[in-house]
Amino acid sequence: MHSAGNSDEPSSAAPVYMGLPHERYLRPRLYVAIALTLPVLALSMGPMVWSEFHAYIQVRTSAWWQLALTTPVFFWCGAPFIRRWWKSIVTRDTNMFTLTVTGTGAAYFFSLGTTVLWSHLPARYFSHHGGPIYFEGAAFITTIVLLGQIIEQRAHARTDEAIRGLMKLTPRTAHRINANGQEEDVPVEQIQPGDTLRVRPGENLPVDGVLLNASAEIDESMLTGEPLPVTKRAGDKVSAGTLNTTGSFSYRAERIGADTLLAQIVRLVEEATDSEAPIARLADRVSAWFVPAVLVIAIVTFLTWGLMGGERGWLFGLLNAVAVLIIACPCALGLATPVSLVTGIGRGAQAGVLVKNAAALEALAGIDTLLIDKTGTLTAGRPEVVGLHPDKGVTDEELLQAAAAVEADSEHPLARAIVQAARDRSIEVPSAHDFKAEAGQGVTAQVGEHTIFVGRAPADRTTKQEFATLVIVKSGDHELGTIELADQIKPTTPDAVRELQALGLRVIMVSGDREAAARAIAEKLGLDGFHAGVTPEGKQKLVREHRARGERIVFAGDGLNDAPALAAADVGIAMGTGTDVAMNSAGLVLVKGDLQALVRAVQLSRATIRNIRQNLFWAFAYNFAGLPLAAGLLYPFTGWLLNPMFAGAAMSLSSISVVTNALRLRWLRL
Repeated sequence: MHSAGNSDEPSSAAPVYMGLPHERYLRPRLYVAIALTLPVLALSMGPMVWSEFHAYIQVRTSAWWQLALTTPVFFWCGAPFIRRWWKSIVTRDTNMFTLTVTGTGAAYFFSLGTTVLWSHLPARYFSHHGGPIYFEGAAFITTIVLLGQIIEQRAHARTDEAIRGLMKLTPRTAHRINANGQEEDVPVEQIQPGDTLRVRPGENLPVDGVLLNASAEIDESMLTGEPLPVTKRAGDKVSAGTLNTTGSFSYRAERIGADTLLAQIVRLVEEATDSEAPIARLADRVSAWFVPAVLVIAIVTFLTWGLMGGERGWLFGLLNAVAVLIIACPCALGLATPVSLVTGIGRGAQAGVLVKNAAALEALAGIDTLLIDKTGTLTAGRPEVVGLHPDKGVTDEELLQAAAAVEADSEHPLARAIVQAARDRSIEVPSAHDFKAEAGQGVTAQVGEHTIFVGRAPADRTTKQEFATLVIVKSGDHELGTIELADQIKPTTPDAVRELQALGLRVIMVSGDREAAARAIAEKLGLDGFHAGVTPEGKQKLVREHRARGERIVFAGDGLNDAPALAAADVGIAMGTGTDVAMNSAGLVLVKGDLQALVRAVQLSRATIRNIRQNLFWAFAYNFAGLPLAAGLLYPFTGWLLNPMFAGAAMSLSSISVVTNALRLRWLRL
């Protein structure tokens, strides 16, 4: 036992997922189990592969060694399963652990009795290999099931990491303007509603508030996922964690601490993760009726042989009851899910699909609706120049050269796109000076002898693409032309959408963008629907609304604003080009941020679950074929009895077939 001051063991041992302890708690037990089980297997299988084995190690000595090695494996390494077994007995909620511990317990205690009472057993109790001991079954099954549980735990949700990433978006200090009009730096915790704060260019806002008497360009991509800064004017609300891109402004604090929008997003992630229902395992669903049936068969076998088997009835009854429990002991059942999952996860990694949570891979096979974020998922997530419209007498190169000269030193996403377009065309960009910026209007600078203005075009000017942004360029009062910029649809997106629909999924876009832009993209891609102007809370609400209608939802996104929805969906999939928070909230990550990888993820999931079902079939096929023989039902007709040793061999054969079938996933075509 650890002292009260040591919190590592209790916190790790506490149930964290489906009633199981954390893998930090299980891992040392696995290492010990492997180290002790290997010599047990060598001692038990040695006589079968080497006829001179007992010339070096006596049969009874081998039995005592196996007892000594198996005892810590069964009682210490398998302690979490014994607790689960006891809970299943008390609550009458049978599962695979009920049968696992019952079977391993029967093998262990039967072998313990044989070893201790060795000298008092009748001769007919022994074979040329010695007394019937099955310590290797108890040790091996415990080790294998322990490995399976660690696999389930390893990629468990990392909500704490996601929350820490969210909170890093708010600065630790703020610039507060005191009663004397002086600016002072104070910790964020000291800010009160009504305080006046100043934010400089390139700084994140510390709390929520209202802009006072200026305008500002605020990058709200962490909330909306949209890459373009939003123009804010006096009276507009601003949120903690968002970024001031240009100029300095003052605003009045309104919501602080736990009341800010960012803090609400944190709570949404926590609540969604906590409320996520555990995915029922196929093994448990089958075990719900299989376990009680096996226990009844074992008891009936023992009593029937004892009462009707003559002078050796109780001995045969005990041997046959143990044979029933051993042949039904779910070694293959314990392997069926984890081996397929491990193989499938490895194959997915080769195809650019990182599975963080094995349960997510299982759930993905059954989804029917895909809610997908627009920016960075369907689109590239960054604006590009898609059209140049010079005025009469002006060339494309001259228009782009003038705009790039003014925007060369700006960090604005539109400015970077214009400068990059000039570089791509090998246009020489002249130097500019005397910059003047008006938030929400544009930038003016002196380029040679000309005063160049670059800014948003008037609202009455239209673009060829509804989802594009139009920038106007002027030299003095003379218009040079307009530049059209848009967040382009990824080249692979149209084909990927069609393939996902061919797989039976309804593909619905979710975006914080305006309705006209969202509609244009949805129609161009042939989507099954779209939601526009959606907030972070709205995205999670949409997920829950769709789930309430009985739909099984997978949500795919890449932004911080997607984290609550990723956590609330049946399966959350993050694009590898997205934020750390999005990837920590998701169950799967697509490495290259390519929607084609989502197609591969669905195919991988369905193939893996199909493989698991095949494994379960073979695991139980051996049991159903062997149970009548193990119980002795054929004895009156054929004189056949199944020695527990052969029951163990049948159990091992079922395990081999399961592993072999699972390894086929390594060559799955994706």
